[in-house]
Amino acid sequence: MVSHAHFDHLGDAEKIAERTGATLIGIPEVLSLCPGAKNTHPLNIGGSYRFPFGYVRMTPAVHSSGVAGGLACGYVISIIDGPTLYYAGDTSLFTDMQIIGAKERIDYAILPIGDNYTMGKEDAARATQFLKAHNVIPVHYNTWPVIKQDPEEFKQIAESVPTTTVKIVKPGESLVLSK
Repeated sequence: MVSHAHFDHLGDAEKIAERTGATLIGIPEVLSLCPGAKNTHPLNIGGSYRFPFGYVRMTPAVHSSGVAGGLACGYVISIIDGPTLYYAGDTSLFTDMQIIGAKERIDYAILPIGDNYTMGKEDAARATQFLKAHNVIPVHYNTWPVIKQDPEEFKQIAESVPTTTVKIVKPGESLVLSK
């Protein structure tokens, strides 16, 4: 699932899909940048589709897209007999996150905290509340100086809501997701 066409998100998606046989899911204009991909599934904001593993609904993201005519997006991914994830993509805080949280039971929200290009840690903590997310995984920080953030500070702010747990996943680590 490609959220937008910036190099740090589109990257090697086409090559990975080719190597693994994965389906590339994204905005049509973004998928058009992957002409060699054999298996694609275009979606648009608000659309959803049932795949063999569960359903995917594309959500808005407030961010530039990296390609003319494209939109940045996020995804709600509901895995059959598994958790429901919300991947925000690169985005700012926006009030429609409240609708996403009201419509879905979000087991895991994957939110950017880097600031500068996306929301920062305070807005991501507010997004956690809007989404009523039970678990939050911070992303999109510390890859270069302009987005340097302390994920422990985010954890402290977000976990001030007693029903929220922040899972900090360091590079090379993995996390088992459960319902």
